[in-house]
Parts: sequence; C-alpha cells; structure tokens
Amino acid sequence: MNAKMLCLGALTFGEASGYQIRKLFEDGPFAHFYDVGFGSIYPALGQAMAEGLVTCTSTPQERRPAKKVYRLTDAGRRAFKKALGQAPLRDKVRSDSLLLLFFADLLDGEHLEATFEGYLAHFKDNAAKLRSLDNAGVAPGRRFVRGMGQTLYETMARYMETHRHELLVETDSGTARRGKRRAGVGR
Repeated sequence: MNAKMLCLGALTFGEASGYQIRKLFEDGPFAHFYDVGFGSIYPALGQAMAEGLVTCTSTPQERRPAKKVYRLTDAGRRAFKKALGQAPLRDKVRSDSLLLLFFADLLDGEHLEATFEGYLAHFKDNAAKLRSLDNAGVAPGRRFVRGMGQTLYETMARYMETHRHELLVETDSGTARRGKRRAGVGR
C-alpha cells in the first residue's frame, strides 16, 4: 500500500499531525508490520489534500512552525476502503540483521554476536510489548494482527535461542566465533 493510503488508514483513528501519524508506525498499532517515513508522509498528505481526501488546519505555535492537523474526509474514507478491497502484494522481509546473519562467515566474531544479540532482543522486546497491550474493546482485526505479531516475535526469539549454536560457537575466551562455513551457495 502506498504512503498516501497508509496516511488515510492512520487518519481513520482520528485527526492527527504528520508527527502523530509517524508515531503510529513507530510505536503504535502499525509498528510491528508496516513502516512509513517522514519523507513519505508529508508529500502523501499534500497529495491527499489536493485530491480532497483530507483537510488540514494550522495552529500557530510559539517559536516553531504552525502545527498542521489532518482530518480524513468522507471521500478519503471511501478511497481508503476501496484500497483495502485490492489484493495485497506478497509480503517481503527486508532486514539488515538477516542480511548480516546470512553472511555470518564474513563477520568477525564480536560483530556477529552483537548483531545476533541485538536481533534477539528486538524480537523479545516486541513480543513483550504486544503481550502487554490490553485487548479489551479492540476491534477483532486489530486483536488478530496483534496476536499474529506476538506469535511471530515469540517464535523467532525461540528459534534464535534454540539454534544459536548453529551460528555462534563459544571459545575458551568467551567471545563468539563464526560457526563452520558450509559449502555451497545460498545455504
């Protein structure tokens, strides 16, 4: 889904500034499955405004630019619902951590271990965050996606913990070293 439609979706929760929309993707209900950056949000909101999909009000602020708050119009709600009716694109996993782990045989031991531990912490932290959310009064679709996210994060953390030895081998000095390199491309 493009940035404009993501912004419209965020505005279904109510009026928001560009910053507040970004927070929905950083820490809010979309955080574990979608991302949109500031560089995409403001042009998308400008385009949505030009198309009559959102309105904007500006509130002056002391020593800062005016705060712009966007509100979804009826046409914007219809456009977002229409976009939801399209077949989804196939999911793709884009992960710098997975890329580094894929090339584990080329990393020094400390960097490999730090990458592994950081990625493991990411999964544990996100699972805990989703587990801590109150599902009372949450729409069924949102509750379902939260549960899927929690399960994904818990499963990934469990896999990493169980299979750590395949990637990291402890030496006498206690620092991680690369596991034995397997022959063959793409393994």
